[in-house]
Amino acid sequence: MIIIADSGSTKTDWCVVNHGKQVKRITTEGTNPFFQTEEEISQVVKDKLMPHLDGVKIDAVYFYGAGCAFPEKNEIVHNAIYRHIPVTIEVGSDLLAAARSLCGHKAGIACIMGTGSNSCYYDGKEIVNNISPLGYILGDEGSGAVLGKLLVGDCLKNQLTPELKEKFFNRFNLTPKEILDNVYKKPFPNRFLASVSPFLIENIEEPCIHRIVLNGFKNFFTRNVMQYDYKNVKVHFIGSIAYYYKEVLEEAALALQIELGTIIKSPMEGLVEFHSTL
Repeated sequence: MIIIADSGSTKTDWCVVNHGKQVKRITTEGTNPFFQTEEEISQVVKDKLMPHLDGVKIDAVYFYGAGCAFPEKNEIVHNAIYRHIPVTIEVGSDLLAAARSLCGHKAGIACIMGTGSNSCYYDGKEIVNNISPLGYILGDEGSGAVLGKLLVGDCLKNQLTPELKEKFFNRFNLTPKEILDNVYKKPFPNRFLASVSPFLIENIEEPCIHRIVLNGFKNFFTRNVMQYDYKNVKVHFIGSIAYYYKEVLEEAALALQIELGTIIKSPMEGLVEFHSTL
């Protein structure tokens, strides 16, 4: 019996697996060792996870999470879990989760495209190359935050039609001043920008909207994917933006002669399969 955990800053999904079958799924608040101490993470495990595991014998835990890309941060998570589940515990990044879920034991390029974006070349065992995503200010091409940023910029600079501009302000009940406050004065501007990105998919048939998304995806491919050996392996995607904008993503890939593979919303199903074939 093993536990596979997929953790973001908002929530963590804990999946209890027995011989490749999901036995139980538990959701707790998210964890991130960049923002939480070992004690705080331990408390989440104790109060929110352990009551659901009463009487269940766990043999190993595979934890994948945001902020788990550095040994010292991984140790924080490892120790917090080990206090309550003293078994073999492996802690890895959300990018490794994406690679294992999407590629399994085969080589490929694995990409995350949600609020942020990231990518890597995976050799079937480990990540061997990673172009730094750089965050939504310098990078994160194609992500919800960057697409939202491009949308807001075009709206405020009158690059949308007057009808679309009015529709945008009404859709989110926003004024130009409120937008600027959310971006420049309030915390987590990336979350705000990502929160307005659904307007793009709702109006994707509009040429000016379609152009924002298509160019955003092309930028992701040229500035990230095309630095890997993309001509000899497939390029796979995980995340809400890739999943919901699949047709435009395929259009961008076709224009750049990039072969796409799997496009899924979340990694858990693939991770269960991966850990069942070790």
